[in-house]
Amino acid sequence: MDYISSFIASYGDLFAQGIVDTLVMTFGSCLFAYVIGLPLGVAFALTTPTGLHPMKVLNTVLGWIINIGRSIPFVILMVAIIPFTRLLVGTSLGVTGAIVPLTVAAAPFVARIVEQSLAEVDGSLIEAAQAFGATNVEIVTKVMLRESVPSLIRGVAITWVSLFGYVAMAGCIGAGGVGDIALRYGYQRWMADVMLVAVVICVILVQLFQSFCDWLAVKVDKRIRN
Repeated sequence: MDYISSFIASYGDLFAQGIVDTLVMTFGSCLFAYVIGLPLGVAFALTTPTGLHPMKVLNTVLGWIINIGRSIPFVILMVAIIPFTRLLVGTSLGVTGAIVPLTVAAAPFVARIVEQSLAEVDGSLIEAAQAFGATNVEIVTKVMLRESVPSLIRGVAITWVSLFGYVAMAGCIGAGGVGDIALRYGYQRWMADVMLVAVVICVILVQLFQSFCDWLAVKVDKRIRN
């Protein structure tokens, strides 16, 4: 007990701030990634050859943008866009500087998840909506997105967990967070206890969010509820 008390006294504030920074970076970048990725994914789904509004050229361009964005390793992307990050937010360090590359890395991933979620919607529902004279906008908002909510929620969980891992990498550029603590104290100073606590905290945070999203997805899934 004395050791635990001493550890908390020495590193409690450090870990508390690290958890806050990690959550801010993860939730912030996840939100911005969906602001960009959701409409991108919807546009990609609509312009496929079997979509509501096929447009081969636009679909090809969107496909290239999404695939290129997903193919660049995050560490490389993070370093490569430092000038853009500084231009956009004034710094490439800290929580603010990390959110930009995190968002850029996650947005194409989100777009692909959204496209796949929309593709899972029962085609008969879309045909029924068309038969009733619904516009493409109405079909997207009232049928496709609404019916794919459980899948989209699970996609949020996948995106959030992936970003959580990226946040740990962002510690390499001084972004802060639990990953930065593990790197500076656990690895560089060979403090095994700090590394262990950092790992446990990461596991707990990921499990909590994943469990919440799984519960929420089941809660809103009409097929299961019925």
